[in-house]
Amino acid sequence: MASSDSSCSTQLLDGDGVFNVSGIETFMKEVKLAECGLSYAVVSIMGPQSSGKSTLLNHLFGTNFREMDAFKGRSQTTKGIWMARCAGIEPCTLVMDLEGTDGRERGEDDTAFEKQSALFALAVSDIVLINMWCHDIGREQAANKPLLKTVFQVMMRLFSPRKTTMLFVIRDKTRTPLENLEPVLREDIQKIWDSVPKPQAHMETPLSEFFNVEVVALSSYEEKEEQFKEQVASLRQRFHHSIAPGGLAGDRRGVVPASGFSFSSQQIWRVIKENKDLDLPAHKVMVATVRCEEIANEKYAAFAANEEWCQLEEAVQSGQITGFGKKLNSLLDVYLSEYDAEAIYFDEGVRSAKQKQLQEKLLQLVQPAFQSALGHVRSGTLDKFKETFDKALKGGEGFSEAANNCIGSCMAQFDKACLDVVIEHANWDASKVREKLQRDIDAHVASVRAEKISELTTTYEEKLKESLSGPVEALLDGANSDTWSSIKNLLRRETESAVSGFSGALSRFDMDEDTRHKMILSIEDYARGVVEGKAREEAGRVLIRMKDRFTMLFSHDSDSMPRVWTGKEDIRAITKTARSASLKLLSVMAAIRLDDNADSIEKTLVVALVDSSNNAVNRSITMVDPLASSNWEQVPSSNTLITPVQCKSLWRQFKTETEYTVSQAISAQEANKRNNNWLPPPWAIVALVILGFNEFMTLLRNPLYLGVIFVGYLLVKALWMQLDISGEFRNGALPGIISLSSKFIPTIMNLIKRLAEEGQNPANNNPPRNESKNNHNALTDGGAASSSASSNVTSLDNEREYSSPSKYD
Repeated sequence: MASSDSSCSTQLLDGDGVFNVSGIETFMKEVKLAECGLSYAVVSIMGPQSSGKSTLLNHLFGTNFREMDAFKGRSQTTKGIWMARCAGIEPCTLVMDLEGTDGRERGEDDTAFEKQSALFALAVSDIVLINMWCHDIGREQAANKPLLKTVFQVMMRLFSPRKTTMLFVIRDKTRTPLENLEPVLREDIQKIWDSVPKPQAHMETPLSEFFNVEVVALSSYEEKEEQFKEQVASLRQRFHHSIAPGGLAGDRRGVVPASGFSFSSQQIWRVIKENKDLDLPAHKVMVATVRCEEIANEKYAAFAANEEWCQLEEAVQSGQITGFGKKLNSLLDVYLSEYDAEAIYFDEGVRSAKQKQLQEKLLQLVQPAFQSALGHVRSGTLDKFKETFDKALKGGEGFSEAANNCIGSCMAQFDKACLDVVIEHANWDASKVREKLQRDIDAHVASVRAEKISELTTTYEEKLKESLSGPVEALLDGANSDTWSSIKNLLRRETESAVSGFSGALSRFDMDEDTRHKMILSIEDYARGVVEGKAREEAGRVLIRMKDRFTMLFSHDSDSMPRVWTGKEDIRAITKTARSASLKLLSVMAAIRLDDNADSIEKTLVVALVDSSNNAVNRSITMVDPLASSNWEQVPSSNTLITPVQCKSLWRQFKTETEYTVSQAISAQEANKRNNNWLPPPWAIVALVILGFNEFMTLLRNPLYLGVIFVGYLLVKALWMQLDISGEFRNGALPGIISLSSKFIPTIMNLIKRLAEEGQNPANNNPPRNESKNNHNALTDGGAASSSASSNVTSLDNEREYSSPSKYD
């Protein structure tokens, strides 16, 4: 027998029926009852007061319950219910010492606690020891009969009672053999069972359905102590492995798992105190519900505080984690397994329901982390796709081929990566994330396609603009009858070239035929738009172009040399030709002629602007102005560059601004004519001959006069050449006089200075005649140089005169 030191005990209920919650919790921790699962047994003893119940338990189980001191008299020793762990008995066995019945301390009428404690013992115990005196067997008014009636009466209050082993311990056995005592005791028990009122459902239920009845007899402890101890030791062996099949409690039912024993006992006592029927199956479910929920909450809290989970949760927020699903599944398995291990002995339905709730709570806890991990997989796959797709395009791979290959590869990588994130306990579908990834990839492909097509379109548009703008401008600048035909040919040639290349480039993109056709049409429209835009731009500068053309044709001859107005040119014909060319330019620029539609714009302009000037009076009477309109006949308004009204206004402005050039040419021609006719009229010459005959004869008679006249002639000739008198008077008499007046004195001074310098030179070997001849030659050379310079100045003046309209323009 184990010593009492190895046993611990606590008061479960005090004498007033108050449950000692803290005591039983402490007791369970000390004996580590929660670790036992279903492998434990509860034994209780009941019987009359002072019948040696505590003494029997202390010897039988090695407990340390308080015993009655026989020398102080017979009185109540145990109050309420005490509990202790049996020492040295496996499995773990708890024993409850109940307060004795029929005690004088509570009185004859106070039997409520007896019934309550008896019902409590039946509800929680696997084995109930009924302590009774041997001499009470067979007696009608024996002390054990009220006790048995109480047990059977409270048994009826159990909705579905557990099958309990009722072990009758006969104390102070006499010489009567047990074989003779046991039938009498069983007969008395049966009579009491039959006499107890039963509910309708148990009217015919036999006693064996509720109890396993066992009988054992012990000698007197006081008279035969040694024999008593031997018999107790023998009885103790029956409590070893008592819950195993064939043991004292081998067929017990409705066992509460050890971890829920404290809570179950509290609830059972509460129901009993409230004087309610005790539904043990419902109670079992209730205990399982509470305990399983407590275990589930403990595991949930432990998981939430787990360091590995916290690190995993924090890490997954910042980036993708390799083996995320494996690590998380391992953690979940650990805590769900711990729950199953602790809740395995509770009601299966409740246990499974709570396990499912725990799993759902844990999954709700980890779902944000799972979504984050899945989001990292999606974003990583998308980034990988963008990188791979970009490399494929840069490597020269076709757009559609590169897109399809990269999409297939990256979606396969995503599916593989999802397997690393998946949580086995959750039936979470990654299809929505996969669909979002597919949408993101499709959006990126569409964006890149739009960007590439935009770049491609821009490239071909720039090529078209470059290849069309300059040539169209040049063709319009040299406008003639074939201008628009040449522009159409240019447009067709460049458009066909661009469309051919553009269509080939579009074939690399996965697009339907309608879209491809629309894009090709947009390129063709762009090319036409470039031509039309350039034509409209040039139409805005048509007046400048007309004046430039007029100036070119009017001021230059057929060899593109500047004209010198000598008086032989037909200015009227030249003006008409230049204006006709300018009018041709205006007619070409009046409308866009990219279609094959004929028009009469040029004819209308000629009739309205050229012919009208010749027949202005008749036309104003008999005809309506064909330019009094805002549209050209047979020309759509969208193709109109310059309206008829605008043409009329531009022509009027053109004529106004070119009239000055024509007038300057006429003035230059008249001045040239005057300069070429500087000799006096013939009648004046005849008059001079007749009237100067006497003077002529005088000169013949005196040759000295002739020499003086010759010298004077030379001086006048020198002054004429130096002053360029003919050139100065070419621009008119008054300007010539003013110019000569400013140059006359400086020229005289220059001649005197040169003569003085010649006179100071030392005489050379040449005779004076030769010197005179040299001076004459020098004067002649100087006059020639002066004449040349004067001619150059005149030429420059004339050129400036002719070019002045251009400067004006």
